[in-house]
Amino acid sequence: MIKISYKKKDNHINYVSIKGHSGYAEEGFDIVCASVSSIAITTVNALIKLDVDSIVYKEDDGFLEIEIIKFNDTIDVLICNMISMLEELQKQYKDYIEIK
Repeated sequence: MIKISYKKKDNHINYVSIKGHSGYAEEGFDIVCASVSSIAITTVNALIKLDVDSIVYKEDDGFLEIEIIKFNDTIDVLICNMISMLEELQKQYKDYIEIK
């Protein structure tokens, strides 16, 4: 199961953690893992293009941790959009994604 958590401080999401594999299908054919990865990495890349100093992130197999260190309306929208997309995906694949 993919476990996603996030924290807020002063009404801004300042931390996101994505851990694990969904187990939906074998590696290379797992549309749930691919979808979560695409959503998260697209958001990370957009944030870096917007402001390279806006986040610090760590990435490994089955693991992504994002610390948001700068806040503005655009950064907030991108992070909130990522969480919203992951929540929509969770609705369809609730046995494979958990968001706290």
